[in-house]
Amino acid sequence: MIDHVSVGVSDLERSARFYEPALAALGLIRLVTRPATIGFGKAYPEFWINLRAGMTPVPHESGTHICLRARTTAEIDAFHAAALASGGRSDGAPGLRPHDRVRYYAAFVLDPDGNRIEAVTFPSE
Repeated sequence: MIDHVSVGVSDLERSARFYEPALAALGLIRLVTRPATIGFGKAYPEFWINLRAGMTPVPHESGTHICLRARTTAEIDAFHAAALASGGRSDGAPGLRPHDRVRYYAAFVLDPDGNRIEAVTFPSE
């Protein structure tokens, strides 16, 4: 299926300050640091941020987003709180979402460049 994903960022250090605490809440840590890219993951880099110095903010209406799996609703709450504390903006507070086939708990944030990142879990209770 999917091995890894990456997002473009206009300022690598600013984005690292955003992503490190937000992704840590989901168990992903910084594993690779290079001059123009940083890779986060659990055992190998699954999520990359790549410097695109001339990048303009991602338009909200682009519809693009990346969803990361969490183990618990508490991880999602922590992801959302860390993202907001680190310069992100909420695009959907943590909570249950209506869905036709499963219980779906998620939160959505926008990183400093407007990339839409979701964290999701499927609680059984």
